[in-house]
Amino acid sequence: MAQLKVDTEPGEVGIDGTRLQRVDSHFRRYVDDGRLAGWTIAFARRGRVVHLSHYGLADIEAQRPVTDDTMWRIYSMTKPITSVAALMLVERGAIELTDPVSRYIPAFADARVYVSGSAAKPGTVAATEPVRVWHLLTHTSGLTYGWHHAHAVDEMYRAKGFEFGAPRGMDLAGACDVWAGLPLLFQPGTEWNYSVATDVLGRVVEVASGQSLDAFFAEEIFAPLGMQDTAFSVATEDLDRLAALYVPNPEGGLTRNSAMGDSATRTPTFLSGGGGLVSTAADYHRFTQMLARGGELDGNRLLGPHTVAYMARNHLPGGADLDQVGRPMFSESPYRGVGFGLGFSVVIDAAQGKAITHDGEYAWGGLASTAFWIDPAAEVTALFFTQLMPSSTYPIRPQLRTLINQALLD
Repeated sequence: MAQLKVDTEPGEVGIDGTRLQRVDSHFRRYVDDGRLAGWTIAFARRGRVVHLSHYGLADIEAQRPVTDDTMWRIYSMTKPITSVAALMLVERGAIELTDPVSRYIPAFADARVYVSGSAAKPGTVAATEPVRVWHLLTHTSGLTYGWHHAHAVDEMYRAKGFEFGAPRGMDLAGACDVWAGLPLLFQPGTEWNYSVATDVLGRVVEVASGQSLDAFFAEEIFAPLGMQDTAFSVATEDLDRLAALYVPNPEGGLTRNSAMGDSATRTPTFLSGGGGLVSTAADYHRFTQMLARGGELDGNRLLGPHTVAYMARNHLPGGADLDQVGRPMFSESPYRGVGFGLGFSVVIDAAQGKAITHDGEYAWGGLASTAFWIDPAAEVTALFFTQLMPSSTYPIRPQLRTLINQALLD
């Protein structure tokens, strides 16, 4: 099991220790007033862990506290792992970024694009170019999620049983074939829409590698990085380490979401590269350190440094940000100045975004309010783990970013 512990004093890495105390004091209030059950915060600079803290409960009903080995559903923080897997195969020549997805999933050969009408009677036209691998990595494919509730195509996904996850008994290959038969929201490469694209990318990884996604992750990423507690489900003997999943109670406090939360206790048929993994702070810290070090950790190199740098560039059409080309959840001011790379958001103009950070910071988060970011300019990696859905409930991520950056002295 990976271990995570503080290994330097704040002053040794240019941090004001007194100002850093603001991080915990701020987020303790989230627990004390009932907004969160509990959390873990980890923060490193120049590869040294300078802050690790836990507060509150992993399971309110069992009165079980958050500890070093608590396991968390990381949901969409799975996406960067799948993106790394795909780029590993690109580096080996097994995948090209410009490959049509139909080379790996033939059902995508005849993609159609929605132009008008209802979910029951959509008007469509032929795609002007194929859905390509880079479209999947950047969420510019035209695919969607059923849970957006913003478009007729979203409704079509829900009608097929895709709101969160996949219909019972359906595997990843089957899901991709269904999605390929539904209209795209827009012509590939023209706009940004958060979607099942990374799940489709996981299927591309399977076909190109000849391995199931869980096997590829385990052998090619988790074993080299020592991420022994990261998987698509929690083993029976570790169930007492899994944090409970909560949603806000309109009358105050939290309500346990067992319907979704219990899925992590079963081996899934549908291997979701977009949101299926459970992990720990120690494991995900090792993943972020690999990226921060340019693709290598402890002598194990997953990617070349030029590949990591390329992933962390903005790849949106015309160099736009999410506020300009994103829909539907990314059409508000917090996403001004933020672009999207090959698997992460990327800050391209911090002044536009009105966030105290640096251009080049890349990041993502998960449905249950987990988050990470890597800031090459400040030489910082940061992690936040809790289990509250949806992630938009509170402004946890920008608050944590500000609280950490205000403590930096150089």
